[in-house]
Amino acid sequence: MTSILLILAIALSSWSIIISRSSQVTETHDNPKEPDSYMENIQATILNKEGKPSLKVIAPKMIHYPENDSTEMTTPHVTIYRHSPKPWYIDSDFAKTKGGINEIQFWQNVNIHHPADTENPNTSMTTDTLTIFPNQQLASTDQAITFIQPDTTIHAIGMLANLNDGTIKLLSQAKGEYVPAS
Repeated sequence: MTSILLILAIALSSWSIIISRSSQVTETHDNPKEPDSYMENIQATILNKEGKPSLKVIAPKMIHYPENDSTEMTTPHVTIYRHSPKPWYIDSDFAKTKGGINEIQFWQNVNIHHPADTENPNTSMTTDTLTIFPNQQLASTDQAITFIQPDTTIHAIGMLANLNDGTIKLLSQAKGEYVPAS
């Protein structure tokens, strides 16, 4: 009798284990439009081939999507280092990278700033959207932009900037004010 009870107990235990294992479903995220990772309180510095900083990103939250290797950021602060001693600083409410960091799109309350250096005066710009291409050190927008340098404010539609040499081309409807300091 004990043998029968022992065999019955082993059979029920085995059956219970098989049922519990088959009911466990492993979830995979095969949908590239769904996030596969996220980070909080990010402070990342990307180095160039010479080991010098080329790009720095600070953001409270980033969400990565496998589709287009894209990352969404909230309130990012991006620093783009260049050959000059002073980098460019870009802030906005939101940003999204594509292809890793090949392209970064900023939107809503975009502010671009470059402190004065030996080659260029203090420069600030505001716009609704901005796209930068960090590897080429280029920035562009087709939206309204306000461009401010000492004694000068210019409003225009569209801009193309070479962040490395500081050349800024306003694309259309440029209207400016020159008010010399007293």
